[in-house]
Amino acid sequence: MAASDVDPSTTHLALPFFGEPHRALARELLPWASAQSVDERDDRAACREWVRRLGDGGWLRYCVPAESGGALERLDSRALVLLRETLAFHSPLADFAFAMQGLGSGAITLAGSPAQRSDYLQAVSRGDKIAAFALSEPEAGSDVGAMAMTAVESADGWQLDGHKTWISNGGIADFYCVFAKTDPEAGSRGITAFIVDASSTGLDTSEHIEVMAPHPLATLRFDGCTVPTEARLGDLHGGFKLAMRTLDIFRASVAGAALGMGRRALSEAIRHAKQRRMFGQTLADFQLTQAKLGEMAALIDSAALLTYRAAWMRDESEERGAPPAGDLSAAAAMAKMCATENASRVIDMAVQMHGGLGVKVGTKVESLYRDIRSLRIYEGATEVQQLIIGKAALRSP
Repeated sequence: MAASDVDPSTTHLALPFFGEPHRALARELLPWASAQSVDERDDRAACREWVRRLGDGGWLRYCVPAESGGALERLDSRALVLLRETLAFHSPLADFAFAMQGLGSGAITLAGSPAQRSDYLQAVSRGDKIAAFALSEPEAGSDVGAMAMTAVESADGWQLDGHKTWISNGGIADFYCVFAKTDPEAGSRGITAFIVDASSTGLDTSEHIEVMAPHPLATLRFDGCTVPTEARLGDLHGGFKLAMRTLDIFRASVAGAALGMGRRALSEAIRHAKQRRMFGQTLADFQLTQAKLGEMAALIDSAALLTYRAAWMRDESEERGAPPAGDLSAAAAMAKMCATENASRVIDMAVQMHGGLGVKVGTKVESLYRDIRSLRIYEGATEVQQLIIGKAALRSP
């Protein structure tokens, strides 16, 4: 069944977290997203196609600030959340393509030189270049300080050696924002960021990683990969803070993607319950079904409020140029944790409600069941979010 056959709820747009620009964005995006149809059997080809369409549609302009061809003055968390929520409702791979353009170029937005912003961000906003964010390593996921990849300054610039893994858009990206140790003894304080073009000598992106919900992933191998001096991104040894700032911007948008998947699962469950007949009535006529649908709706709306709050808090602090009235990291962690965990529960309930059809390959709830799982891991696993929230609680008076 096509996404256009399911009516997504838009009542959340009336909440005071959003302004008229956000509501206008959503009104324009909904009909565009519902009209798209991409063959996603080849995830790499499909991802390239989604980037092209998102660029042609003007939606990638929300991944960069206005000075670099963006739609808004600065990266706007609420716009990112609404975009990802709507795209994920229709196609989790479309959401992936959009999100990686933002995450992969976010460090350039935050710390790039004028030349770097000119060379990369406008191309990202048009869909002419595909971006990637390369932080994780085989032994350095949640523990970023355990990073082993090195960057050594040389007469020709910087030489990078080591591995990155679980890199989204690996193998199809035109450039990578790569984080490496420039002071191996300094832990997280010795990390620096670099922009590495995919064509760089000594970079091998051919080792693809197959996962349960197919999308472009790869292990990157840097073997004497030399980049010019001007490829350094931001301050020397400032890479850890830059990576965390980048992730903080997009963490609430991960929650938005989870909301989109959860809302789609609820819509599919409602449609199925109204149509499925058993014992002389529809599945929706049973009180047990009504109770389950009520639980699903409450799980989604409770996560949505946390998600919109986190995005609003960040945008408000940016607009005022003042410290936020609250802990932004904790708010984003709550949103990410609750939205991904709640959406997983909702999708599981939708699968159960569909009975045998729920586990049939090719049905929407079956693919959602696979799509949602990685969101509880990437950009900070649920357990990491719990630690962030717990530490914030301990700091409270």
